[in-house]
Amino acid sequence: MKHIDPLARVSEKAHIDDGVVIGPWVMIEDEVIIGEGTRIDAHSVIRRGTTIGKFNEIHPSVVIGEEPQDLVFDRSAVSYVTIGDHNTIREFATIHRGTQPESSTIIGDYNYLMAVSHVAHNCIIGNHVVICNCALLSGHVEIDDYGFISGGVVIQQYARIGTMAIVGGNTRVNTNIPPFIRAVGYDAEAYGLNIVGLKRRGLPRETISKLNQAYKILFRSPFRLEEKLKKIEREIDCEEVRHLVAFIRKPSRYGFCREVKFKGKDEESSVL
Repeated sequence: MKHIDPLARVSEKAHIDDGVVIGPWVMIEDEVIIGEGTRIDAHSVIRRGTTIGKFNEIHPSVVIGEEPQDLVFDRSAVSYVTIGDHNTIREFATIHRGTQPESSTIIGDYNYLMAVSHVAHNCIIGNHVVICNCALLSGHVEIDDYGFISGGVVIQQYARIGTMAIVGGNTRVNTNIPPFIRAVGYDAEAYGLNIVGLKRRGLPRETISKLNQAYKILFRSPFRLEEKLKKIEREIDCEEVRHLVAFIRKPSRYGFCREVKFKGKDEESSVL
């Protein structure tokens, strides 16, 4: 059975599945869909056009489906937020709906959005993504599966974060971050592979070694970009490396981050 606190305000036009728990002073508008087993804590607001899947945990004072922060947004436009299953959304997080008519902000499954994080209009978040406290995603940002966004990170519109990449705390991301790497700095710079993340995901040592080879060609060789990519394809055969090359080749508004210039020892070689 579902449990709706008598102090909550839930539209009769919302669809609430069995097993949903809605706390006091929650507001749920028309045309909202809440899946089985989801919990929505006190003072949260779920705006019209939002679909939330099963077994999500939405902590106090979360706002989902609010109008986008876009000066040219037409308030008569119908747009959406779609959230999958088993996500945790912590206190005061905000997720805005799409800005173009019939467009959506999309969040997959098993993601963890920490307190005061912000996901702007038309973002696409994959699965198993972590977005830490006070991280801010501008419109149309994409984060692939297992991406990790540390606290205080700000991400520019249309930027892409690849799978298993990690962005260090308080970094300004104004370019694309390729998969599997660690990016840190005032403006994001590559600091080698995300070794800890790759090991946690169970990637074999041989795969990590091949990714390291590809990383060195991509970031440290003197060739033009297409020559680098062809060299990687000729010399390194690995699914993860092919994914890296495909990410770089995908058309985008931006290029990808460059490597920080170390003075001295090759840090990445020292950890493998």
